[in-house]
Amino acid sequence: MKRTTKMAAVLAFALSAGLIAAHAQQKTMAIGTGGTGGVYYPLGGAIANVLSKNLPNVQATAEVTGGSVDNLKLIGTGQSEMGFTMADAALDAYKGEDKFKSGKIPLQALLVVYPNRMHIVTVESTGIKTMADLKGKRVSTGSPGGATEVMAFRVIEAAGLDKDKDMKRERLGVAESVNAIKDGKIDAFFWVGGIPTASVTDLAATPGVKLRLVDHADLAEKMNAKYGKLYSAGVIKGGTYPGYDADNKNTEVWNIIVTGSKMSDDDAYNIVKTLVEKKADIVAVHKEAESFSLDNQVQDRSPVPFHPGAMKYFKEKGKGG
Repeated sequence: MKRTTKMAAVLAFALSAGLIAAHAQQKTMAIGTGGTGGVYYPLGGAIANVLSKNLPNVQATAEVTGGSVDNLKLIGTGQSEMGFTMADAALDAYKGEDKFKSGKIPLQALLVVYPNRMHIVTVESTGIKTMADLKGKRVSTGSPGGATEVMAFRVIEAAGLDKDKDMKRERLGVAESVNAIKDGKIDAFFWVGGIPTASVTDLAATPGVKLRLVDHADLAEKMNAKYGKLYSAGVIKGGTYPGYDADNKNTEVWNIIVTGSKMSDDDAYNIVKTLVEKKADIVAVHKEAESFSLDNQVQDRSPVPFHPGAMKYFKEKGKGG
């Protein structure tokens, strides 16, 4: 009897220890994304699902944030393991400049993901057709925690306008900007994101509203002359948004998924391998994930160095660097 009791106690202890060990091995990974009206958030949710499903003992979650700037700061404070960011904001954080003057963040790139397109959005009733027409208007330049504001200021500057003197400026995310333009509270807004962006689609599909996107591709060269080779001229093809059939000539910047200095080489390798090889599962949520390809893993698309674990995977596949 005593022996049976003792064996039961030993077995219970062993099971308990095993559960504790299993629990200890479980890694939680927070992924900084953006607002619910953009592309980072649905993509981040898809990535979290793919990582949680395919990596043993990993539980990844997508966190709603203000965007790139918030994501970089969360990595800097150790509150997120990974985050989406635009290349220009990442470079600022890496160098400790602009919104990161309080200190450099030791970033490492995991994956170059897709290009963000700068949308300068208005509606026909405002009469805005060109960058010059923004003068004197009520304009949102993006939320304080996102990189839309970083790039918007550079576009405005390259156009020869003063962001503080030439317009009445608001700081709204894309979903809030769409609501504000519908309500007649602003005349235009800047949004840099993937295509199609759900909130812009919503605006374009609103009865009685005629969407207009302002061309500004000619400003990319001037922006690069001052800030480094981060931007390129691009096109949002006609038909991307409902009822808007004209091509919009705009500026683009690449997005990257970054981490800090603490992620192990094995974790980085496994994360990158999973995202590339399970791409189809992510594309099913948003088509921008088509760009999660090995051909895009080149250093001139990421201003911060690739993580050694990521580089190991790229080199195995004959890519990267």
